[in-house]
Amino acid sequence: MRTIVRLFDRLLRRVYGVFEFSADPTCLLRLQVTQTGHAIALPDGLVPAGALVLQLHLWNEHIPSIPPQGPDLAWALQTRRLMMASLHAVARQMTHDPCLAGVQAVGGVTSILSPDDPAGGERIMRRAGFTVFPCRHPLGRFGEFWENLYAWAIMWTFNAVSLRRRKLLRLRRAELWMSANEFLQRYGDR
Repeated sequence: MRTIVRLFDRLLRRVYGVFEFSADPTCLLRLQVTQTGHAIALPDGLVPAGALVLQLHLWNEHIPSIPPQGPDLAWALQTRRLMMASLHAVARQMTHDPCLAGVQAVGGVTSILSPDDPAGGERIMRRAGFTVFPCRHPLGRFGEFWENLYAWAIMWTFNAVSLRRRKLLRLRRAELWMSANEFLQRYGDR
């Protein structure tokens, strides 16, 4: 079954144009250039609906495995270090790749954290500079269910221990965004 999920994930990445921008085996992110379906209100301005955005996708195969007893401080520190290095790599890519020149915001949608998560995932992303808010699927709860089922299957396939705290019917999605200018100021080469 995990093989089927991996193949389906590969197919979806191809269909939606999600690409690997780095050959570094410790890079935790893939990218997708797309248009936002709605306006995004950020502290430094409004990104209009239809604007070009850079969506960040977790590179599931590169996420450090959670220990059998659950996430611990060592795992959290390693994952944070790799994520910060990956965000810096994205900023370098944005600076050098002409295809990313018109991007107005960087971020995406995730079910890994939700705006009402008491575990602090939202606080971590805010400290990283992202604005976090609830995701509203265009198809409502019906669309959310199918996207959450896919996310749950991905977690089960690549890091099953992470499902201990995540129940399929309780998954909530969140959007996290930062303007491209703020992202480059924060993560670009100085």
